[in-house]
Amino acid sequence: MRKWMIFLLIAAFVGLSACSTGSSTTVSDDLVLVEGGAFKSSKSSYSGKDIILSDFYIGKYEVTQKQWADVMGDNPSGFKGEERPVERVSWYDAIEYCNARSMKENLKPYYTIDKETLDPNNKNENDNVKWTVTINEDANGYRLPTAEEWEYAASGGQKSENFTYSGSNNPDEVAWYWMNAGEKPLAGDWNWPAIENNRNQTKPVGQQKANELGIYDMSGNVREWCWEWHSHPETPDNTWRVSKGGGWVSSVNTAEISYPGKFDANGLGPDQGLRVVRSK
Repeated sequence: MRKWMIFLLIAAFVGLSACSTGSSTTVSDDLVLVEGGAFKSSKSSYSGKDIILSDFYIGKYEVTQKQWADVMGDNPSGFKGEERPVERVSWYDAIEYCNARSMKENLKPYYTIDKETLDPNNKNENDNVKWTVTINEDANGYRLPTAEEWEYAASGGQKSENFTYSGSNNPDEVAWYWMNAGEKPLAGDWNWPAIENNRNQTKPVGQQKANELGIYDMSGNVREWCWEWHSHPETPDNTWRVSKGGGWVSSVNTAEISYPGKFDANGLGPDQGLRVVRSK
């Protein structure tokens, strides 16, 4: 009996040591391994550029309301449903979720969040948060994808079949957007009264066709936060954060892999959610 007690104490100590150092290597079964390399798709905004990505893991689905509530203890979404994607989350909320989920799973948080120091690089006059957020490059925790990683995964990585949307050239096969996210199909030009009357809303994740890598809803349903500042020749730098994929209320062109989406970091859009990544 005494030997068994000693064995259990040693096992507990080893377990606590692993937790305290963030050394867990377990990968959640809702993550997909994306083999790195150069962009194969010509439909990405990074096509033809000298970019080589390392392997990484990305969420098979957008973060659901259940996943969010299990970590954060609340559900800010307007369209309630455990398997629907969480929405009405800001970029700052998404960063906090990544760190909180990392700690819950005994991983080292990827972000250092300084809520007392205003980010001197943030030029957005509408952003009243402006936390200073830096990254811990050696961390094994959850994070937001970079825009390059997002487009690479959305375009099918090394298995790309060169689709315009993530997994198809037909948006109705892979995306929930303004024309198909309600009680009946809509037609014509984007029309907000028609969207409201049609009761458009988010859909449970994974109902549409997956892309070449087995990833769902990278086009449509909710827009997905990325890490970096939006950069475009016609817009000021360090004003918006990148937001990709379009959402249930968006026009179909925003669901294209290459669409340069952006949003205020403190914005709480009814079609704004996230998808997580882990470095390999």
